[in-house]
Amino acid sequence: MTVSVIDPQDLCLPPRLLAAFHRSSDCAVLAVVGGAVRDLMLHRVHLDPLRGLPDLDLVVELAPQADSADPRPAAHRLAETLLRETPVEAVGYCQFHRAFGTVELELDGIRLDLATARSETYPAPGENPVVTYGSLEDDLARRDFSINAMALVFAVPGPGLRLLDPHGGGDDLARRQLRLLHDRSLEDDPTRIVRAARYAARLGFSLAPASLDQLRATLARWPWRTRDPAGHPGRVPPALGTRLRMELELLLEREPWEQALACLQSWGALVLVDPALQADASWRHRLRWARRCNVPLLAALLAAAEAASAVATRLQLPHGQQRLLAQLSLLRQAWRHCEAPPCTALAWSTFLEQPGWSPEAVALALVSGALPRRPLLRWWYRWRHLASPVPAADLIAAGLKPGPALGERLRHLRGERLRLERV
Repeated sequence: MTVSVIDPQDLCLPPRLLAAFHRSSDCAVLAVVGGAVRDLMLHRVHLDPLRGLPDLDLVVELAPQADSADPRPAAHRLAETLLRETPVEAVGYCQFHRAFGTVELELDGIRLDLATARSETYPAPGENPVVTYGSLEDDLARRDFSINAMALVFAVPGPGLRLLDPHGGGDDLARRQLRLLHDRSLEDDPTRIVRAARYAARLGFSLAPASLDQLRATLARWPWRTRDPAGHPGRVPPALGTRLRMELELLLEREPWEQALACLQSWGALVLVDPALQADASWRHRLRWARRCNVPLLAALLAAAEAASAVATRLQLPHGQQRLLAQLSLLRQAWRHCEAPPCTALAWSTFLEQPGWSPEAVALALVSGALPRRPLLRWWYRWRHLASPVPAADLIAAGLKPGPALGERLRHLRGERLRLERV
């Protein structure tokens, strides 16, 4: 791919950052990496509409002459050089992450993520990687797809940015394909399968044939049965569940989720979440209703599975969503064991408002089709909002004292109103 030198202004990089890099004697390389490079190349070379550049990810490489006794990673050294000479009002946010050698920074209203160039090795399939600091080339080689393994490197001396493309990402942009960098890429990190679906949906790309073969081979061995040092069968690493949840959240919150989930299902990849979900034909309908009822989309995605709570635990969903799925399970059980199913608005309201689950759990039951839809719709949009026609203040003014009797009277009057409602 032939590219002229890119002007830093095309990426809206703060001039203060470039000046600090030129002043720093500790940093040899500064490069923009990841989605910003990919999207800018799609726009500049292939005339795709500019989707809006994401947060800028930059990689910093330590200079060979840097003090080896100084424990600070390269990104921290550059950020500290920058902050020493930057007015406080120009810095909106700054957070150093010592364990990862990264810095989150908002400078002149521009959000930056500075990372020290690093390499990764995976001690076991799906485990979190072991990170060591390295070169920009190392950093690009650890990435998921070739189109994300390009960098725009600041030329020193000289203006502009130079494209570094050691893995043929530019050619894959032209082919509009997602090509994995390594033969074990998905075994190292199966969440890259979800990422592939995200990019396929957003960019309209397809998986390269060899990458699709790797995906199928990985899924054929799922779930893995690793062995611990004592030789006992292990299980899928817990850290993998967390990363999988995070990728699914990004898919549902930021991407064209219908296309992305359809990709995963066509690849047979929803088994990563749950085998029942791979066979589920109703997730589109469920998620559309979830958006309408303001139900968390990931909880709604899992709600069709009988073992939804177990899947939520494995994925380490937020506690509120785990509680919601547990309440849905209780509601389903109560419905299955209901001797006389409710047939009036009052009976339905009495059933749905009993202790054990929240209104949000009823909404999830509505979304998932766990109970008859029409009465749940009536309850969600109307019946639960009906109150006693006589306010508590009027009953007190008429001589009824606050307490259990007042509450019982209000419930009775509301019940009388519900008796008039049609199911």
